[in-house]
Amino acid sequence: MSSFGIRPRFTQTLDLRLEEAQARLARAVEEGADRCEMKIFPGFICLRIPEQDRHFWSPRLNLGLETTEDGKTRIEGIYGPNANVWGLFLYGYLLTGTFGLFSGVFGFAQFLIGQHPWALWIFGAMLALATGLYVIAQFGQKLGALQTFRLHQIYEAAMGRTVEIH
Repeated sequence: MSSFGIRPRFTQTLDLRLEEAQARLARAVEEGADRCEMKIFPGFICLRIPEQDRHFWSPRLNLGLETTEDGKTRIEGIYGPNANVWGLFLYGYLLTGTFGLFSGVFGFAQFLIGQHPWALWIFGAMLALATGLYVIAQFGQKLGALQTFRLHQIYEAAMGRTVEIH
C-alpha cells in the first residue's frame, strides 16, 4: 500500500444499489465498532479511525457514491489526513508555489537585464520548502499506513471484493 502519491485513491463499480452499498458499510462498521467510525451524508461516506486511536497523521477514507445509468453503484475512495492537516499542506504548497513562481520569474528577469539575480535564492528556498513538504507528507503517510490498511480492509470486507489503490 505504499504510494508516492499524496492522496491514494481507488474507483470501483458494484452490482449493488446505492442504499445496499451504504447498508453493507454500516453493517461492517457496526460489527467492528472499535475499529472505525462512519459518518453518512447523501452520496458521501467518511470512514475514520476511532478517537482513542487517532493521532495527527491518522487517515480518513472519503467515499463518494453515485448511481450509474444501469443501476449500479460507482464508488470513488480517497485516503487522506484530517481536514486540518490536509489544509495545512494545501496552503503550504499554495504559498511555496506562488512565491516560487514570482521569485523565479523576477530572478530570471534580473538575470536577463544583467543585474544580480538575488530572487533566484528565494526561488531555490521555495523549491526546497516544497520538497520538504512533500517529504513530510510521505513520512506522515507512512506513520498512518497501518491505519490506512485497517480502513481498506473494512471497506473490502464490507463490499466482498478487493480493490486496487492508485
